[in-house]
Amino acid sequence: MKIAVDVMGGDNAPKAPVLGAVRAVQKFGEEIILVGPEDTIRAILKENNAADIPGLSIVHAPDVVDMHDDPATVLRAKPESSMAVALKLVKDGQADAIVGAGSTGAMLSGATLFCKRIRGVRRGALAPLMPCKGGQVLLIDCGANTECTPEYLLQFAFMGSLYMQRVMGLKTPRVGLVNNGAEDTKGDPLRREAYRLLKEAGDAGRIHFVGNVEGRDVPLGACDVAVCDGFAGNVMLKTIEGVAMFMAGEIKKVFTKNLATKMAYLACKSGMDDFKKLFDQDAVGGAPFIGISRPVIKAHGSSNEVAFMNAIRQAIEYKKSGMIEAITENVEYMTVRATAGKDS
Repeated sequence: MKIAVDVMGGDNAPKAPVLGAVRAVQKFGEEIILVGPEDTIRAILKENNAADIPGLSIVHAPDVVDMHDDPATVLRAKPESSMAVALKLVKDGQADAIVGAGSTGAMLSGATLFCKRIRGVRRGALAPLMPCKGGQVLLIDCGANTECTPEYLLQFAFMGSLYMQRVMGLKTPRVGLVNNGAEDTKGDPLRREAYRLLKEAGDAGRIHFVGNVEGRDVPLGACDVAVCDGFAGNVMLKTIEGVAMFMAGEIKKVFTKNLATKMAYLACKSGMDDFKKLFDQDAVGGAPFIGISRPVIKAHGSSNEVAFMNAIRQAIEYKKSGMIEAITENVEYMTVRATAGKDS
């Protein structure tokens, strides 16, 4: 398997992506293609005694996608950018997957343009795993599609359920629709119609739909797949991240207040370490664009080398999981016509 890594994406580029790839090739044994300015990449490898590591190769790409570039046009305007070149490698079959931490919008536009969506899938969705009571919950979509139709949400539910089955090993993932109340009459027209479609899919045994879930109940383990449009999903994701950072800071203040509290911290250090791991973004790595016909993993913009290594691990797992094949086989059930009992 070959994984293309855009080394110029993210706050810590190019060093973190390059060194993360070095760790990944040593740990996972798959081939990795580093895409970016060749001289820069070689200099980083040489400085870190990694110039001759087997399994690493370089494809030169002199240009860079900037976070301020227009996501819809940047890859056409910058065909020699590291992101565009990496995506073309996947498109042409020279790489099996791509990992990058650059602009989310540009990466989705490029993935749709070069790699294409799976036939029948209306939109690719960005789907990160978040910690919750009892395990993890997949949030789909978290920002790729700020304007959605009920059919998009139906497809997100199916694809999220398949991801939790194929990649995370859950036999019957519980699918919830994020809404402003648990009652089936709650929500705006988008949510009410999506509820109807999801309930029909649940009644048909295609997914395990548990109904509406409120935002507060998602971290409490109300579902395994939380379905929402990208606007609401992004607000939820960033809010949870902010609350976690706030809580971590306040807990630190409590334990560093004086000598007695510092001693108390030592007594419960093991438990606190476990608590920190729950919110360790580096261990997660990134999030897949589900619905694209090739594995595309979006790493967090602030990813360090450990996060990049784990994002590469995600790409390997996604490719091996059979997710793309599973979506292709089930896409006929993910349409409004299918839920209405008509031929697709």
